[in-house]
Formats: sequence, structure tokens, C-alpha cells
Amino acid sequence: QVQLVESGGGLVQAGGSLRLSCAASGRTFSRYTMGWFRQAPGNEREFVASISWSGSSTYYGDSVKGRFTISRDNAKNTVYLQMNSLKPEDTAVYYCAAAGGVAAVPMVEYEYDYWGQGTQVTVSS
Repeated sequence: QVQLVESGGGLVQAGGSLRLSCAASGRTFSRYTMGWFRQAPGNEREFVASISWSGSSTYYGDSVKGRFTISRDNAKNTVYLQMNSLKPEDTAVYYCAAAGGVAAVPMVEYEYDYWGQGTQVTVSS
């Protein structure tokens, strides 16, 4: 059983930056592929980024590549999402997810077993 808690969301102007954090409980956190997804009103949940347990393998959704960076600190049981050059279309609830192991296809939802409650990110124009 793993619990995930996101933080760092809020209101930011277009072009600004924000860093999200996801704190995880559970002794096996360091072994998990971790991911960030987001969901805007009326839309399906969208893949944002993922990172392997070692941090050596990362993936990004096309809409955020070059602007967002995922990282993790296993000693702190925390994964981060640094968001730069934010756009109004980035507005969504952002969810942290843990795969419970190694995700073979880390950009799809079904690979993830545990989910946080989400944190709202709003980017004003």
C-alpha cells in the first residue's frame, strides 16, 4: 500500500514557473516508476512525464517536452515536476502516480497502481 500526496500547485501567469512535489509513503518507493498526469475539465487524463526508479530513463508528453522536467529524490521519497514557460493550456489538475514496479509502457495510465489526489495548476493569460 502506497500513498501519494501532491503539493505545489497554484495560480501562475503565462510564462512563469512552478514546481510540483509528490511525497510518497512506503518502503519500496525507490523501486517504482513514477509519473505525472494531468486532467483538464472535459478532457481525458493526459500523460505528462515519467521517470524510472534510478532516474536514468525519462519520458515526456509532446505538449510539455522542452518545458517540463521530472526528477526524483529517492532518499526523500519525493518526485518533482519542474514546469517552466507555462501556458494557459497547461491548466489542469496534476496527479502523481506510482507504478508499483517497473512500468514497461510508462506513458499509459494502466501501468500505474497508485494515485495521489491531485493538485490544481492554473495558468492565467
